[in-house]
Order: sequence, then C-alpha cells, then structure tokens
Amino acid sequence: MPTYQKSLSKSNYLNGLQCSKLLWVAINDKGRFPEIDEAQQHIFDEGNVVGDYVKKLFPKGIQLTSDYKEFAKNLEETQKALKLGKPLFEAGFAPDGERINSRADIIDSQKDGTWNIIEVKSSTQVKDINISDVAFQKYVYQKAGLKIKDCFLMHINNEYVRHGELDLKKLFTKEDITEQVEEEIKLVPNRIKEMLAIIDGEEPKIKIGSQCNSPYECGLKELCWGFLPENSVFDLYYGGKKAQKLLDEGILAIKDIPISFELNDKNKIQQWCIRNQEPHVNKKGIQDFIKKLKYPLYFLDFETFQTTIPIFDNQRPYQQIPFQFSLHVMKDKKSKLEHFEFLAEGKEDPRKKFLEALLKLIGKKGSIMIFNQSFEQGIMEELAETFKKENKNIAKVIKRMVDLIVPFRNFDYYDCKQQGSCSLKEVLPALTGKSYEGMDIINGGDASLQYFYSVHGLNGKEASPEEVKRIRAGLLKYCGLDTEAMIMILRVLEETIKNEEILKKV
Repeated sequence: MPTYQKSLSKSNYLNGLQCSKLLWVAINDKGRFPEIDEAQQHIFDEGNVVGDYVKKLFPKGIQLTSDYKEFAKNLEETQKALKLGKPLFEAGFAPDGERINSRADIIDSQKDGTWNIIEVKSSTQVKDINISDVAFQKYVYQKAGLKIKDCFLMHINNEYVRHGELDLKKLFTKEDITEQVEEEIKLVPNRIKEMLAIIDGEEPKIKIGSQCNSPYECGLKELCWGFLPENSVFDLYYGGKKAQKLLDEGILAIKDIPISFELNDKNKIQQWCIRNQEPHVNKKGIQDFIKKLKYPLYFLDFETFQTTIPIFDNQRPYQQIPFQFSLHVMKDKKSKLEHFEFLAEGKEDPRKKFLEALLKLIGKKGSIMIFNQSFEQGIMEELAETFKKENKNIAKVIKRMVDLIVPFRNFDYYDCKQQGSCSLKEVLPALTGKSYEGMDIINGGDASLQYFYSVHGLNGKEASPEEVKRIRAGLLKYCGLDTEAMIMILRVLEETIKNEEILKKV
C-alpha cells in the first residue's frame, strides 16, 4: 500500500499554484490555519448540496467512501468498483511511487473502456483554476492506469429559474473542457516536481501580493499581512499595482510615500489626511450633494440571503432574497424621527410581504437615502421582475433613491480612520466614533447566515426557540443601526459644512 505522508493531493496542488508558502504550511504546519468559521462551513455545505443534486443525474452511480481519513479504504473500494463499469462518486487514485493522489467528483465509464472526468463546481462558469484542477486529476488517474477520454465541468446555470420541482438538467450546465485540460496537462509534471521539492524543503519566504487574494483569499492572509501598519500602502484607494510596487521598494505606510512617486488625486488626499491628522473636506461637493435631498427623507437598508440551489418558485441560483428592512423617516429637519421595520417570519418566500410592507411605508415623495445604492436598487429591480404588477411603483421608488456613499466615494469627505474604505462600517466610526462592536450581528454576512439558520437551519442544525428569539432581536438591532448610521453620517456632513462656513467668516 502506498504512503501518503507528504504527498501532493489535488487541493494541495491548487494551493501550490497560488502560493508556495500556502502549500508548505498546508502540509507541514496545518495548525497555523484559523479554524473554519460558520460562514466558510456554510459554503462547504452548499457545495456538498450541489454535489448531491448532480449525483441524481447519474442514478446508477456508486458512492464510495468519502471520508478523507479513510483514504486507504477508498482506494480499495475504487479498484473493486472500476470493474463494474458504472459511474463512480469520489473514486480515489494514488499511483505507486508517485507521491500524488486525487479523488474525482464523478468518473463516468464509456463503452470503449475509457472514463470521463466530471468535475462538479458551485460556480456559474468555467474558471482557469478549474482547468488546472481537472488537469492534475487526469494526470494522476492516467498514472494510476485509468484511460481518460473526455473532461467536463458541471456547474450552476445562473439563468435557470425554478418553477415547481427542480429541473436538474436545466439547473446544471455541463461544459466540455477536454481541449483546455490537454493544453494545461503539459505543465503538470514539472509543477509536481517543483511542489514536492517545496514540501520537502524549508518554509518558503514569500512577499505578500495579489496571490493572497487570487484565485481565493488565502487562509494565511491575516498571518502574513500582520506586519503592515495602519494606513498601509495596501489601503490606497484602488491602489492595485501601485501598492505592490511600493512594498517592493520597502515602503509600507502611505505617509512614507515619497513626493516623487506618482499618486492620483484621491491617494494624495489620503496621504494629506494621514500627515495632517485631520479630515479632508470639499465643501462644494458636500453642498451639491445635500442640495439634492428632498424632504421627507427616508433612510432605507435591506438584508438578504442567497442559496446556490433555488428553494422558492421564481428564484434563480444565488439570487438575493430580501427578508428584512429598516426604515427611518425624517419629515423635516426639526421633526422627530420615525422608525419602521420588517422582518420576515416562517419558511415561505418572504419577498411578497417584504415588498408590500415597503411600498406601504415609503410614501410618494421625498429622497430615499441608501448607502451603496446599487445593491438595494438591484434587489428592487429583481422584485419588479417577479411582481410585475408593481413595476411602476418600484420604478418610482428607484427614481427617488439617493446614494449616501457618493460624498465618500468622491472623496468630498475623507478621514484617515477610514483606511481607504468607503464602506458604512468604516465611515461610521471614522465620523462619529460609533461602531457595530459588541453586537451579536456585526455585518450583512452574519445577518444572512443567522436569519437562514433561524428559519431553515444551518450546517445540519436547527435553531431552538430561544435561539430564534435571540437572533431576531439581533437582526432588528443590526439593521436598525444601519439606517441610524446614515442619519448620523448625514448630520456630520451638514455640521462640517457649517463649521467650514464659520471658519471662513472668522
């Protein structure tokens, strides 16, 4: 029986393509990886759900042992199952003496004795990393004596809309990637040789860079990036290649970037704010923005969830399903704020009740304040597609939307505490000193997962009545703070203009 200690698996081969340090740590020092959190586990579980649905397209398929701790058992089962000439799920191969191994999502037997590889992905298109993935698999399987004919990627068709029972043949798209794999496989032998040498050697010293986020965010990123100072060159607004170039020149902090280095106007504002330790204010830009606002003001924020496999009629894969909104209303500058909120109950599709409640409260006139409008606008446009009778009303709502992110995206107001970000979670504490710290739910991802858990269960677990109560309270508090935050931010902008005018008069 072959030895698998320090051998190259499919996942580690892909790690090696991304970063040699990632490869080395994954095999030699796994303890340095952070524990998988609930969000990441949910992604894995969604992937498993996709795999289970694809298997239904191969009703004669044979499921082999899938536990990675029982790989030896899987290899034995595979050799026996190959003789049956049926589709195999999780077939494993480890060519003798090669220190490489892989398992296939699906291998499908052909009449001429060859096999097709069918790789299953939750994505909606073929990516370069998928080609590298399947090329490694094919190399391993052929080394183990399996004759491979064609290679396919089975992925999600994001144009599919559910109506009644799932139509699996329409839900999934099967793309022939044989030619791309044939070209890519030429690179595999040398890569394997290089990666095995890395595995057996000392830990590589690698500079941080674009590989830390591509094709996936690296699990070691927090560890590797920990040496960077606050307001580092990687906080340059759309810094991209400039940040890497500065790092290569030994410059870590924005404040230390020399005058001779070419920066765009927004990056120059960032540097000025850091060096002077005060916000940048473009009075005219802020004034022009505020002049566009028409009372009553409606401060609106949505929360949504998505699933890979549609669970409701008239739903596409990965479509955002709104389940909650918070709405603060300011009738005029002196009036008392009013607050309205909606949080769906039950397992049914929440979209209809969500839309009805929103249209009832949003009024006929006045600016609707959104932070990063494209998201909420996109949700409204999708609701218009689903509920065509409300097209005109939804169009009127969209027309009234005003994006509060604009003054920050334009750098009409910038504070170095934002660290290059225009997100609400960075702008709020920078301008007001308030934040989401200490709350049960602190971001939209948490809100989505917690709501889904409270209604549909998550990672194989159902929420208790006590948990449901706690989660719903946390959701209302979180979403309510999102719209409250916009009010606080707008007030700071208004006050900033007043202060600028006072200073000019003095």
